[in-house]
Amino acid sequence: MLIRVLIGVILLTAFPVWAQVATSGAEAAATGPGGSGGPMLTPAPVSGDGYAMGFASETRANYLRGGFVFGSAYDDNATVGVNGQPVSDLSYSIWPTIALDQTRSRMHWVLSYSPGFTFYQKTSSRNEKDQNLAVDFKYRLSRHVTLSLRDSFQKTSNVLNQPTSDLTQPVSGAVFVPNDSVIAPIADMLRNSANATLTYQFSANGMVGASGTFTNLHYPNQAEVPGLYDSSSRGGSAFYNHRLSKRHYIGATYQYQTFLAYPTVGQSETQAHSILLFYTLYLRPTISFSLFGGPQYSDTNQVGAPATRSWSPAAGASMGWQGKATSFAASYSRRISDGGGLTGAVHSNSADASLRRQFTRTLSASVGSNYTNNSVLDALPGFNAGGHTISGSALVKRQIGEHLNLQLQYIRAHQSYNDIAAISGAPNRNRESVTISYQFARPLGR
Repeated sequence: MLIRVLIGVILLTAFPVWAQVATSGAEAAATGPGGSGGPMLTPAPVSGDGYAMGFASETRANYLRGGFVFGSAYDDNATVGVNGQPVSDLSYSIWPTIALDQTRSRMHWVLSYSPGFTFYQKTSSRNEKDQNLAVDFKYRLSRHVTLSLRDSFQKTSNVLNQPTSDLTQPVSGAVFVPNDSVIAPIADMLRNSANATLTYQFSANGMVGASGTFTNLHYPNQAEVPGLYDSSSRGGSAFYNHRLSKRHYIGATYQYQTFLAYPTVGQSETQAHSILLFYTLYLRPTISFSLFGGPQYSDTNQVGAPATRSWSPAAGASMGWQGKATSFAASYSRRISDGGGLTGAVHSNSADASLRRQFTRTLSASVGSNYTNNSVLDALPGFNAGGHTISGSALVKRQIGEHLNLQLQYIRAHQSYNDIAAISGAPNRNRESVTISYQFARPLGR
């Protein structure tokens, strides 16, 4: 999927250059919702976009950005030793970074890539060649038809160790969001997530759309994560979106999803169908509030157990505020989701919040929190039936000169999964890190 997206981006960028204008729903949100008869927005429950946490000065298009990041971190529960006791460790990471943000009259695309190396002082066998690649591509096929493609790939030994942690988007208002709540210890991990969405505004205030999603989680060395397993999901959806007025949108969506998990005794498969209604209110150009809700039907099949079928409610709420010096986003959702490393699909209750503030031209800070409770659907006897994760982070960033930045971060995580050996031996995790980065930005076509 990732290769196909990249090929499509390369081919489309070879098209003739058009005059620069904002085209996509995400770009329109930055300038305010259009009135009746203008281009419609795609509300958060069905757009697949996360709430942007960047400030206005950081969201300008047509820039080439790059740099170099060096970081060091101390983790008091990096992994579990052979005696079952937690092992602390000190790590060092190096990441070159590059990002391209370009807008044309029919196209907007963002490409970011950050390879790197992470070295551990005690657990040197877990040293990792890191990879972080993401593509976000929007193309207006015609005046009323827009295609959006997103793909991200991550190869890491520590999900808490990322080169751009202050600009991540952990808060999403979408109906389907990959379950990243289970935090594994230091271990090789591959994660891929892809989405394709096609929207058609067929009337002044009417829009339909369809999308497909794919996610995959893979642990190359299962011995490093006892009790956690590979998983994947795929699905499709269709939605109808109606604009009641400049600020009010309502709609409905149908989603079909298949969740797979690969425990040691065989494969667990869950098929889920959802019919959901949604409502979005745009209070201001950069402030929105969304709700969704409806029934979900699930059919779970596991080796060694009869199939189980059930109905359950799904619901969620989210909001986002992106200002000149403050960005805030929060969400809550209850839905059937992939297990994120557990033995099967789960009933997930999750709440997220993130706040970022620019105090002065050279000083900014951010805080974030997450609570997720996962209950495995029809868990087999002797296997983990679920648990919960509570995490929080605080970060301070200081600009030193024109290109240098100093960043301090603290992360606290508590997980309760008593039957997962990789987590139960070290349920509490504290991580302190310091990062120094050199960054530059160059305008394109000027």
